[in-house]
Amino acid sequence: MTDEVAKAVEECARVAKHAAPSLATAPDEAIDAALTAMADRLVEHRADILAANDADVTRARAEGMSAGLLDRLTITEDRLTGMADQLRLLAGAPHQQRSVDVSALDGGLKLVERRRPVGVIGANYEARPNVTVDVASQLVKSRNAGVLRTGSAALGSAQRLIETVVAPALTAAGIDAGVVQLVPRTERDAAAALVRLPDLVPLVILRGSGETTRALAAEGAQCGVRTLAHADGGGVLYVDEAADAGTVAALVGGSLDRLGVCNRLNLLLVHSAVYDRLWPVISEALAGRGVTPSLPPHEHAIGYEWALDSDREATVTVSTVDGLTEAVAIANEQTSGLAAGIATEDAAAAEAFFDAYQGTGVFWNAPTRLLDGFKLLGVPETGINLDRVPGPRGPVTYTDLYVRQYAVLPASR
Repeated sequence: MTDEVAKAVEECARVAKHAAPSLATAPDEAIDAALTAMADRLVEHRADILAANDADVTRARAEGMSAGLLDRLTITEDRLTGMADQLRLLAGAPHQQRSVDVSALDGGLKLVERRRPVGVIGANYEARPNVTVDVASQLVKSRNAGVLRTGSAALGSAQRLIETVVAPALTAAGIDAGVVQLVPRTERDAAAALVRLPDLVPLVILRGSGETTRALAAEGAQCGVRTLAHADGGGVLYVDEAADAGTVAALVGGSLDRLGVCNRLNLLLVHSAVYDRLWPVISEALAGRGVTPSLPPHEHAIGYEWALDSDREATVTVSTVDGLTEAVAIANEQTSGLAAGIATEDAAAAEAFFDAYQGTGVFWNAPTRLLDGFKLLGVPETGINLDRVPGPRGPVTYTDLYVRQYAVLPASR
């Protein structure tokens, strides 16, 4: 890592920390006004934003970026409108309670849980410009300053969004625009620099490929920086012997509407007793999405994440299993643990699947594509955390980005 990269990241962190009190003490009305102004500015400046994004996409296409990654990089008219709509919904969402009474104590005292901002939160994410707005808005709603670092392919779009949408909206609401910083460097080392600043950025949200994210999380741990990691993805669908053919077809097709996303169908496990009967239905659904099945014998790990494979992204692994127990064991032990669903008309089988699967999201006759902050909770997410320890798990939103402080005070106050 060069000194220039490390200094650039540290400077962003210092600016954000200096500005953080402006956001931490802002009234609810100012926070929501800033988010509403971001939505308005997205629409008002759509031509400028789309032009910057088109330049990023054109350059990435010339450099050989895969179709799936290009899809992630692209802001369409509809996606821009969706970004604005989500900002308005977030502006209208209730604010976290800053103080919650817990219990009465002896001596005329009471215990109160106070919820305080972390201070400055970092975020490292892939070439998806919409994530710049998603993360920035979540940080603002939770009153945390932020240092954002995106992939080089999306940096032009991200800079335009910060300069044209986020910063002016904050200023208009009376909040120091310095609370949201975007690292202006394209080097990959900038991500490593972001997880090495425990005194300035104690928490970093990590999104991207599993290998990169795990490496950054390990480095952050060595430096005393906590991370919320959204690493490996891939949805699993188990087709039970009591599955309805029409439901299976709808789930397969509905889970593959986009291929370059983490919650798409990745692994299809079919009960051997119904495989011959349902395979024509499944095959037709896959063909309808232009997706190729990877059939046994597999030359790859059964849970291999196709969304990250630029050459074979339009692929789903298919395998037979002897029953629910084997399907759950595979989902728990050989996949990322992001999400798994069961297709069945047997309520007892669904309940057994729910009890046995240990992953973040579990679904009955519903697509794993629903594991998304906006689709489940009505607000954007900063990422999906897959940790199997206490803490925010699943879609992480503004309601998760705080630290607890216990206060004891007179019961009369």
